[in-house]
Amino acid sequence: MAPSSSMGGPVSSASSSSPSLRKRQIDALVRLLNLNEPVSKAMSKNASAVGAGASTHQAGEGTYKVLVLDPFTRDVITPLLRLNDLRKCGVTLYLLIDSERQNVPDVPAVYFLRANESNVARLCQDLAVGTYDVAHLNFCAPLADAQLQELASGLTKHNCMQRVAKLYDQNLAFVSLEKDLFSLMLPRAYVSLNDPSARDTEIERAVTDIVDGLFCAIATWGSVPVIRCKRGGAAEHVARALDAYLRRHLGQRGNAFSAAKHGGSFHRPLLVLFDRNFDLTPQIQHCWTYHALVHDVLGLRLGRTTVATEASPAQPGVSAGQKKSYDVGPGDFFWEENGGRPFPKVAEEVEEQLNKYKRDMAAINAHTSGAGGGASDGDEDLQANTKNLMNAVSSLPELTERKRTIDKHTNVATALLKEIKDRQIDNFVSVEEDLFSGKADKAQVLKVVTSPKGLVSDKLRLVATWLLTSEQVPAASDLEEVEQCLAGAGAGLEALQYLKRLRSLSLTGSQRAFALPAGGAGSSNQGNILDLADKFMSKGLDAVTKGMKNLMSQGHTLAVTRAVQVLLEAKPGAEEQDNYLHFDPKLPRGAAPAPAKPGYRDAMVCVIGGGNYLEYHSLQEMSKRVQPRCNLVYGATEMLAPCEFLQQLTELGNKGK
Repeated sequence: MAPSSSMGGPVSSASSSSPSLRKRQIDALVRLLNLNEPVSKAMSKNASAVGAGASTHQAGEGTYKVLVLDPFTRDVITPLLRLNDLRKCGVTLYLLIDSERQNVPDVPAVYFLRANESNVARLCQDLAVGTYDVAHLNFCAPLADAQLQELASGLTKHNCMQRVAKLYDQNLAFVSLEKDLFSLMLPRAYVSLNDPSARDTEIERAVTDIVDGLFCAIATWGSVPVIRCKRGGAAEHVARALDAYLRRHLGQRGNAFSAAKHGGSFHRPLLVLFDRNFDLTPQIQHCWTYHALVHDVLGLRLGRTTVATEASPAQPGVSAGQKKSYDVGPGDFFWEENGGRPFPKVAEEVEEQLNKYKRDMAAINAHTSGAGGGASDGDEDLQANTKNLMNAVSSLPELTERKRTIDKHTNVATALLKEIKDRQIDNFVSVEEDLFSGKADKAQVLKVVTSPKGLVSDKLRLVATWLLTSEQVPAASDLEEVEQCLAGAGAGLEALQYLKRLRSLSLTGSQRAFALPAGGAGSSNQGNILDLADKFMSKGLDAVTKGMKNLMSQGHTLAVTRAVQVLLEAKPGAEEQDNYLHFDPKLPRGAAPAPAKPGYRDAMVCVIGGGNYLEYHSLQEMSKRVQPRCNLVYGATEMLAPCEFLQQLTELGNKGK
């Protein structure tokens, strides 16, 4: 029994006219739920709206089925297909494989699972007792030979091979959070790869999981890339393993890329791998951009954020502090258009969208009142009034949905502004920008650390930023003084101890020259955001943000962004061209790769050890400036909020004691 390779529609080279990575993944999931039968063009077109609640395709509707998932594949599907979308694909029930499930006779089951020992054992148990009529087995990553043998042995032992309709490798061991953003959903990868006590087998297991996930993203992307990475560290380890994996796969018949019609080397995409230690500051620092603020301050997981509501006369049934969750992501026009903007600009846009809605509603009311009042001057006037009325009525659903989106982001912005006030985030951003530009010193850091205001975790992040951005490792006496103040504020010092070891070993270092993305906060003419926040509830977003415009500055370029831009432009003599290894899985082993040429139209950047929205938006902005314009996808082993990353640094600090 050999698995088939199933992709979401025909595979083609990545290009400016090709679907986004997210749409390709949605197409693949729709095909999976359609029992891996071809999906019509109409279905494929409508699949782009899946996840936004606007799907109208009827994939698999004629065959009702049960969908069986594990926690990992449930998280793959959650941001991409809503419950209503699953029903339109014929799914009447979805369950977790490790839950107690009753037999459902005469109904096929679609299994979508990770290939691991426990899942294979439970799968064999289901088939042995006939839990479902027939099973369509789909694994999110290619099965290893040992796992395939284990599955075949279990099915043979229980004499239930006839219940398996087909077995597929789906190459979907990742999740597309935005159209050009993905996560491999590998928690604690940074710890696994940097743990000084880890055994070689544990590190190899972590690298294998990363390579499996990256291969899935590349296969769904649709084209074999040229791979670049900095010498040394986890990125090189992953790059070499991925190169070997792709070479083996390309040698197989019916591989995931066999249907693609690739162009010459000039049109090959670029994959750049970075070790998180290449630049730690974006994973720790405070920022102003909307997506990054929501992720940092409110929490963002799989396209959902949760806020504490405020008491309001307009909502008498809502009490202060009550938690409310919101879905954000593709399909949310405000989220897509404003993700990389500084928060003050976002707040102004909320106000502008609300005013636009009011103007549109006033226009509709004028049309409807005009159509229904007064005597008609003739048939032509009646027809015109009727047409205006019909147009007004037809636009109401869209306006209602727009108002719902505006209300959602008004609540999110309100919650963000409250946190900015309570935590004095503006002050931390301002001091950190001075650190990046070399204007701040230990005294300025100590002033913030010893202040009674602000969270201990924010103070720890500020000190970590100071440590990482200093041209030289601060003197031991200076570090000791700052650490004593932190400890006095109640902070643990394990994360700092780990960062000090990294700097002393030159495994990470100062990125002062180009460390803050555009849209960060500046330190000149700040104004008092705390007073402005007090006015927020009564005067609205627009009045508040007028005094916050001073907080925005031009900022700098992130280290990752600068390196990727140099690699895309392929300028001869650039340091990155010489210091970055070059792998081409399509060349014979041992063959020297051709010199890099400018003109990459497609690129994928993946950070090994955790990613963030700061780098994501910085790279997207850069990709619009380079010539030719590049379609860039950003990914990471996991998307980590700063406090989550601090927890991993703390764990490593404890392990190094």
